[in-house]
Amino acid sequence: MIKVATINILYEMKFWQQRRELLVEGLAAVGADLIGLQETNLQANTGLWLAEQLDMPYIHLVAAQERSYVLRTEYGTAILSRHPFIQQAELDLQSQGRIAQYVQVKIGDRSLVFCNGHYYCQPGSSSLRMRQIQSLVNWLSALPADLPVVVVGDFNATPETPEIAFMREQFTSAYAAQHGCEPEYTCPTPLLQAHSKFWRPLGLRLINLWTNRKFTPWRGTLDYIFINKHLSVRDCQLILTEPAPDRKNIYPSDHFGIAAELEIVQV
Repeated sequence: MIKVATINILYEMKFWQQRRELLVEGLAAVGADLIGLQETNLQANTGLWLAEQLDMPYIHLVAAQERSYVLRTEYGTAILSRHPFIQQAELDLQSQGRIAQYVQVKIGDRSLVFCNGHYYCQPGSSSLRMRQIQSLVNWLSALPADLPVVVVGDFNATPETPEIAFMREQFTSAYAAQHGCEPEYTCPTPLLQAHSKFWRPLGLRLINLWTNRKFTPWRGTLDYIFINKHLSVRDCQLILTEPAPDRKNIYPSDHFGIAAELEIVQV
């Protein structure tokens, strides 16, 4: 059995002292072999700190290709692992500084590729994000056909978009395979209410007005674990969904995470 997880940990450092303890507690409870992190803050070394706290000795950290207007600091993605890397690689997604990365590890007597990414941020469907997803799939298609592949991350695309439909043509969503549908939402958590009394809630209302013609605060599923035909799902659940005991609006992040237990199958 292989345990994997993904979480956008939010690059902003406000409430980090409280949030990081919640992240460690929640991720430690999962006991994942591999974790994909998005929005690691490079200046504060948040990805490395989490790796050390979780006793995961192998980390593949990749910086964004540019400082984008969306994330106005030095940030990146990271893969944390309990197993040494046989191979590692990165893919420049050519817009907003976004990147994808993968590592190949050996678990027991089988090799596995774990891919983590953070994709173009725009409400609704996006032709730029579709090109990124197509580039990702082409990149991964160069791997040996018999390798089990897990693809995780913050796709910034909701389940009904063409981008996620395209991913489903190539891979299986672990959460949907377990539950028959995607989560109701993975973003935002109530943490945003603690960050701002006005601007962010207003922004979420404007996003929903643009995408759904409704002036209620937007929320949706942006985070996924996808697997190829060489893997089956034993369990898949949302994680990091609870606030701090003493502060009900302090959550681990503005995203929920997803964790899955997977099994390699013979095809």
